Amino acid sequence: MQGQPALSVSRDFDAMSDAIDSVNAIRGRLLQEEIAAGKLVADQRNQFRDYDAAHDRVKEFYKVQHEKQTVEFNIKARVNFKNRKRVRMGVWEAIEKLNMLVDDSDPDTNMSQLDHLLQTAEAIRKDGKPRWMQVTGLVHDLGKLLLVFGSEGQWDVVGDTFVVGCEFSDKIIFYETFKGNPDSYDPIYSTKHGIYKPHCGLENVLLSWGHDEYLYNVLKDQSYLPAEALAIIRYHSFYPWHREGAYSHLTNESDTQILEAVKAFNPYDLYSKSDQVYDSKGLQPYYQRLIAEFFPPVLEW
Repeated sequence: MQGQPALSVSRDFDAMSDAIDSVNAIRGRLLQEEIAAGKLVADQRNQFRDYDAAHDRVKEFYKVQHEKQTVEFNIKARVNFKNRKRVRMGVWEAIEKLNMLVDDSDPDTNMSQLDHLLQTAEAIRKDGKPRWMQVTGLVHDLGKLLLVFGSEGQWDVVGDTFVVGCEFSDKIIFYETFKGNPDSYDPIYSTKHGIYKPHCGLENVLLSWGHDEYLYNVLKDQSYLPAEALAIIRYHSFYPWHREGAYSHLTNESDTQILEAVKAFNPYDLYSKSDQVYDSKGLQPYYQRLIAEFFPPVLEW
């Protein structure tokens, strides 16, 4: 992310993130229709896999992501995460820092990262869901701070996640673009189980590095969140698993239990976006009390 003006990077990142969410919302609605009707009609099935020209930039994004998310890169990303000097700050400070990614002068959108987090958390709160789920909605996208802390590009921050180290599932969006990934031809990584044992559990696999995996690694030892919340944070972009049913040969009983929590969260993430802008200052006291229940005052990011 070197050499680009900060606001230009912010505007482009926000637009790409929204475009990916839009595609996933379409996919989600089509899947709901499939469940309701028992099948998809032919023209819907074509849309499900091909999409229209409006999503060309999303296709190009996934082509880059699928080519670069290798086992080698994922090991390097985790080593870099452990070895770099970590920024120390509280959760609300992190939310405000993430909010700076949006260019307030951009005429195309008035929405900010903070707006999305508050919309998600407030939708969960209004439905009477438990406090741990509310705070999970508030923080679930804080991993996008990777863009601030030195990512290699948008492809290692946003987008659907998937398992690396075994054959790429054909349930992954734009699966055909993996032909540009060298792991597709590796004698071990290209096999069904790859480097893993059958039903080893998702906690023992490498998921493609991005904002989900990063935040999970930040919070798993620095929060009081229940296992369901940590699963939501790690897997909310893992659509091949929680929406398409892929990777059953790697999952175990524990994964089956947390899957319901991830599925329950997903609609709040995708469908809570609206034109309503919440008063962040007015809501801040409530959410700061909530944050204090589940996080220490300062975390290492």
